[in-house]
This record gives sequence, C-alpha cells and structure tokens, in this order.
Amino acid sequence: MVKFAHTVDIYRRLISVSFRGQMQYRVSFIFDILATALITALSFGSIAMILQRFNNISGWTIYELAFLFGMAEVAFGSMDMVFSGFDPPYFGRRVRFGSFDQMLLRPVSLIAQVLGSQFILRRIGRIIQGLIILVISLVYVNLDWTMVKVILIPVVFVSLFIFFGSLFIMGATLSFWTIESLEVVNIFTYGGTEMIQYPMDIYPNIIRFFFTYILPTIFLLYSPALYIFDKPDPLGLPSFSPFLSPIVAVAIFFLAIAFWKYGLRFYQSTGS
Repeated sequence: MVKFAHTVDIYRRLISVSFRGQMQYRVSFIFDILATALITALSFGSIAMILQRFNNISGWTIYELAFLFGMAEVAFGSMDMVFSGFDPPYFGRRVRFGSFDQMLLRPVSLIAQVLGSQFILRRIGRIIQGLIILVISLVYVNLDWTMVKVILIPVVFVSLFIFFGSLFIMGATLSFWTIESLEVVNIFTYGGTEMIQYPMDIYPNIIRFFFTYILPTIFLLYSPALYIFDKPDPLGLPSFSPFLSPIVAVAIFFLAIAFWKYGLRFYQSTGS
C-alpha cells in the first residue's frame, strides 16, 4: 500500500510538471484547444453533409451516427491525453535517443514514469467537442431508456478508453525492436477510431471478420449501440454481444501488459 501511494504521488508530481510546462504559453495552449475542437467539428460536419444527401447510412440516422462519432472521440481523446506517454511516435523517440534508459534506472514504477512523461492537455478540445456531439445525439434521438442502457453508456466509454490505451502500449512496445514507431500501428489506433464511427455492417466481409475475431473492436461500440437504439443486428451476432465490451477491453489490456513485460525482457539500449 505504501509503495502504491508513493507511485501515485510520483505520477501526480510528473503530471503537475507537465501542466506547468504547457501553461507557460497560454495563448498557444488556448489556440491548440480551439484548433483541435474545430478539427473534430469539421470531421463530423463531413458526415452530416453526406447524410444531407443520402438521409441515412445503412439505416443509421444522423443522431445515431452522432452517438458513434461522439463516443469514439470522447473515449479516444481522453485516452490520448492520459496515455500520451505511450504514443508510439513519442515513445519511439524516447527509445531512440536513450531517455528511456534513464527511466529504467529509477526506483519508481516504469509504467507510472511513462504515463507521467507526457500529458497533452490540448486533447481537451477534442474531448469537449466530442462530448457536445454525444450529448446532442442522446437528446434528439428517440430512445426507450432503461437502467441497463443508462449503465451501458459509461461502460462503453471506459471499455473504449482501456482498449485504445492498450493499443498504445502495444505500439510503444514494438519500439523495443524497431526503434522507430511503425505506421501500421496508426491503422489500429487513429484509423480504428475513424472506423468505429460508422456502422460495422457497411464494411467488406474481410474487414468485419478481422475486427470481430482477430481484434474484436465490433463488441466495443457497434454492438452496444445496436442494443441502445433497439436496432436489429444485421450480422447475426449472439444476443450477449452488446455486453462484451468490458470483457474485451480488459482482455486486450492484460495482453498489452504481458507484451510490454515480454518486450522489456529483450530490450537492449540503443547506446545513445
């Protein structure tokens, strides 16, 4: 317990240093937040313009798609802020320039050090804009609310947060062998966020197969959304699929931690 409290205190101090550093240039910080929020708004605006022409996408209305978009943006933006120390390009530079070796020498939790090494506050713009879109979707969509649906929404958020954080950890671990971050990792992190903003049934069979049985992203947002909106499942997934999101997220997280520990065993300094 004492060790855990010490680790939390160290993490808090590291985050505090990061906060102060980012607030040194407040005007730049504010513009960063506004720019991030604007990019998110424009991304959803493009979806809205498509629906102006076609009315729906695979039977999903603008407000139902807004739920997918808003939830994905809020979850990924929150994760990107907290797990930014594990962001593969950033972490790859640490490995390449040798600063990761310094972390290994300190008698403090390595994961706490990596998490505390970077905390990007400007992600708040993406989170706030995504939250606005999410709230609008829940206000205007015609929902038959139940207690299960009310509980499921925050569960989906936490599950997505853990899932994307796990992908960051895996991507960072690959840097132990490749030194440079791999662009393929971005397909599953940033690209994965874009993909789950649309109904999964619009994608080709091979893509659906991969994101159902290899990397089960389909259970994190699409299946729960079908349940929340009382929509029939065109893919014929089991009836319990909407409730698998926390199980999938935790399983991927433990897999990521195991991969991280495996990578540390074989890590060799770059000598920088």
